[in-house]
Amino acid sequence: MHNAYSDALDALLRDCCTPATVRALELQANPQPLWQPLWQALQDSGFADCLLPESAGGAALPLQELAPVLFVTGRHALPLPLAQTVFARALLHAGGVALPDGPIALASFDDGAAATLVADARHAQWFLLQDGERCLLLPAAAARAEATGAHGDLTLRVPRPDAAAPAAFQLPAGTVRTLGACLHAAQLAGALSHVLDVTLQYANDRQQFGRAIGKFQAIQHQVSEMAEHVAAARVAAQLACDSGGATPDRLRAAIGKLRASDAVTPVAAIAHAVHGAIGITEEYDLQLYTRRLHAWRVADGSERWWSRVLGEAVCASDGRKAVELVRDWCEPAPAA
Repeated sequence: MHNAYSDALDALLRDCCTPATVRALELQANPQPLWQPLWQALQDSGFADCLLPESAGGAALPLQELAPVLFVTGRHALPLPLAQTVFARALLHAGGVALPDGPIALASFDDGAAATLVADARHAQWFLLQDGERCLLLPAAAARAEATGAHGDLTLRVPRPDAAAPAAFQLPAGTVRTLGACLHAAQLAGALSHVLDVTLQYANDRQQFGRAIGKFQAIQHQVSEMAEHVAAARVAAQLACDSGGATPDRLRAAIGKLRASDAVTPVAAIAHAVHGAIGITEEYDLQLYTRRLHAWRVADGSERWWSRVLGEAVCASDGRKAVELVRDWCEPAPAA
């Protein structure tokens, strides 16, 4: 899951988004802009504008081409909402709203809740909120976001905006939630892939009873189960992003987010079981990824939330068999 764009971003993040950088931004408890050098590098590279039309100076990538870029942000546990900003800037441009500087987080309130959890939002400078068909662009201070209190958590709890607040523009209800599901499915696939890689490396390096623990059948069984989940999540993420335009199909996004989220618990559990106690230590990088996996798992709807969406679609299908519906949902996307 790569192309020339993702290779370029991967090279950039290898230099600018090291585990030390991720730790620094996770543990930052003051308003000093430690995130700015990393964000400036991403901004200068043009990735934040890659869904804008060429008339706006961007690269105008279709979603199919953007998917590997989103995958790479997951592989590096990027602690800034680049993926959300990419979609937010495209929505704002389409809505005729001036594009602000800085990271933008996406929040959706289409499930009727009084508040929602927004992943990777701690260093966001703006919030694009959708409540029904209303979309509001608020500076971070006006969004009234609160920390969750979890260790190093970049997720913020954002309350529902005031019903009297003026909307910046209108969108069909559920649009932002669908976009969030799509981008988090791809990020989950990337992070899951990295967790598998480091687990395989550890199993081959760690010696016990005179040989690598990866030679033991019990470990091989667990790692093979992990690999199945990772491969399924990657295919599901590709399906979620299978669109020739900039907007994912809702049911494909549902399938992608459901399967990627469903892989988090077994993959994280197996990775930590293989690593043993070292995997949860502050100094070891694995916990940077497994904590992020659990945050992204519930972002924009957990597997249970999207299972209900798919179940309702099946029930409304006039008696068609589920297998036939899935085949229809998975047909190749039409060209843009």
